[in-house]
Amino acid sequence: MHYDNRNIVLNELIGLKVRIIKSTDSKQKGLNGSVIDETKNTLLLETSKGVKRVIKKSSTLRFYYGGKSFVVEGREINFRPEERISKGLRFYKLRNK
Repeated sequence: MHYDNRNIVLNELIGLKVRIIKSTDSKQKGLNGSVIDETKNTLLLETSKGVKRVIKKSSTLRFYYGGKSFVVEGREINFRPEERISKGLRFYKLRNK
């Protein structure tokens, strides 16, 4: 799979490393781990302190893949995984290459 700054909002997130860089929940800011599951509104992360659920819409996330990192606003991925391509396309078009 190839990830870049544009297509990160369309691709599979499970298995990626992630760090929460902004959140309306102060306890979640700085949280990092691997995405182990996803729903429409949340990501489930495996962290050093156990499994944590993160609300997508209220977070800004930094995903890591292949030595690169990509910042994503939660609203850009706040869809069911199976709807990401159809509904996330508008965000894909707005993102820089």
